[in-house]
Amino acid sequence: MLLVRSALFNLAFYLSLIIQMIIFTPPYFLMRRKAAWVIPKNWVRSSNWLMEHIVGTTHSVEGLENIPKGGYIIAPKHQSFWDAIGLLPYLDDPFYILKRELTWIPLFGWYVNKMRMVPINRGSREKVMPAVLEQTRQQMADGRQLIIYPEGTRRAVGAEPAYRYGIARIYSELDVPVMPVAVVAGLFWPRRKFLRYPGNIKVHFLPPIPPGLPPEEFMQRLIDETESAVDKLLVEAVRDNPDLPLPKLARKRYEELTSEKPVSA
Repeated sequence: MLLVRSALFNLAFYLSLIIQMIIFTPPYFLMRRKAAWVIPKNWVRSSNWLMEHIVGTTHSVEGLENIPKGGYIIAPKHQSFWDAIGLLPYLDDPFYILKRELTWIPLFGWYVNKMRMVPINRGSREKVMPAVLEQTRQQMADGRQLIIYPEGTRRAVGAEPAYRYGIARIYSELDVPVMPVAVVAGLFWPRRKFLRYPGNIKVHFLPPIPPGLPPEEFMQRLIDETESAVDKLLVEAVRDNPDLPLPKLARKRYEELTSEKPVSA
């Protein structure tokens, strides 16, 4: 049954994406840029609805009161495709720094360009970074929220943290708060996997780290606060979903945190 539900959800998810992009393209490009966010945000909501009613996966959010006003950096834990889209409805006017090649994809690239994302060229980071920072600074001046995944790519649940120093440089250059976000979506929508598992994806928006800290202190706070909250969510997820199959690293981390074996082991 899990295989069937996962297949149905994946089919519905991508069909919904294609159909909505086609249907809503005219109004999307006629609307003002910020107002047009309603279309991709509603697609995310409809995707969550599909996941709940086909797979049995819901999500809950804590810490919305921690979201600051105006421009800031949001730094989510990245384990799944879900946390690449699932947070969008809770943000006012977000943007990403992304590979320039993504803006060349027909239709998708047009949607991306409409939202004034910051494309980055391939090549030396030292050569392209000043231009990226300048574009990012301009977006921040409009009160937007930069989404950065501090580890750069999706990490397996329970894997050792691998935070990159680039976020510290951007934090120092932009002089804005950074809001960590703890989430363990990879337990329910695993990276590089076809299956989707029922349960509740918990998201916790943590208190923002204020601007102006030395880069090393900022990085340590970001890692400590994020990983501590992620560990807590991991333990809660395992205990709330005793039948959830755990990947090896997630099981190992759970045992380190609790000194007990999960029921599904």
